[in-house]
Amino acid sequence: MKIVSTNQAPAAIGPYSQGVIVNQMFYSSGQIPLNPEGEIVSGGVVEQTHQVFRNLQAVLEEAGATLETVVKTTVFIKNMDDFATINEVYGSYFSSHKPARSCVEVARLPKDVLLEIEVIAQVK
Repeated sequence: MKIVSTNQAPAAIGPYSQGVIVNQMFYSSGQIPLNPEGEIVSGGVVEQTHQVFRNLQAVLEEAGATLETVVKTTVFIKNMDDFATINEVYGSYFSSHKPARSCVEVARLPKDVLLEIEVIAQVK
């Protein structure tokens, strides 16, 4: 098992790593819309979703993977009414490649953000 860490994404805010690689597969921790300095991005769900994807791209790159090698995503959202908006931004990152996905509404997320996404990807 190899721990993945990059300063291009926010540091873990608890006793966990940004991700791990096991048997050529990368498992990310959930990424929330914090910038690399650990601050919540301003704006609404669109801006927060883009920041989550910037964070995911950073940890994927550090792991030797990309959005194109993602096989599964799990999306946690605070309000299902934001589903269509989040889905539109999500689709701009996964336009031709469409990994398997789960999406669930949750009561609360860390730092009261609007969404969190985790991925599983094949390492190149």
